[in-house]
Amino acid sequence: MTDPEEIKRGVSVCMFDQYGTVVDMQGGLREVAAEFLEAKGWQGDPNAFVTWWRRTHFENSMIDALLHREHTPYRAIGELSVAQVMARAGIAHTEEEVRRLVASIERLKPFPEVPAALDRLRARYRLVVLSNGDPDMLEAAKPHHGVAFEAVISVAEAGSFKPHRSTYTKAAALLGVRMDEVLFVANHEFDVVGAKAAGMRAAFIDRRRRPFARWPHQPDLIVPSMTALADAIV
Repeated sequence: MTDPEEIKRGVSVCMFDQYGTVVDMQGGLREVAAEFLEAKGWQGDPNAFVTWWRRTHFENSMIDALLHREHTPYRAIGELSVAQVMARAGIAHTEEEVRRLVASIERLKPFPEVPAALDRLRARYRLVVLSNGDPDMLEAAKPHHGVAFEAVISVAEAGSFKPHRSTYTKAAALLGVRMDEVLFVANHEFDVVGAKAAGMRAAFIDRRRRPFARWPHQPDLIVPSMTALADAIV
């Protein structure tokens, strides 16, 4: 772990993943899915459905990135993945129902402690988002999460999904800062590893209390919540 005082001295930007770090993706989508699945008469666990949805989305986004062809929008990957999961689960669905489920990502709310913690961090650092989401989805989300960021950057700027190195380097270039001036903050291990490998500092928000794998690219900080992050570095 890195001394928080060193982070205070060297970091000027806190850069956040949005889906699952700023906004509660699992909880928010679980609520949407529960209502939808009940109407469909599906007897499975809505939380498991959402986990399946998100894992399939991640797998498909990584396939897209590794193809090294034209970047596929997040929304398109989402619709592909939701339809794939429902087909596997035997849930009859229409294309419009798939579109509505994916569009619900735009209406997700922040974790309860996030707004106050970010207000504290804003007093010392520039606050920005780097998200796998599409630009229009991130714009549509602003009134729903209600958090003011200096910039909201989509990986579409780099033409690949995180954790591709270019997503982090492009974001730093757009902000006009060195990589080591950025503390990347995420609830996802892959995102922390990607940011560290690219040359950023990184904080892992370990809300789920899971051990971090023994990557050579370890987080500078591991904290249980955004509040704890603010406690450490403000």
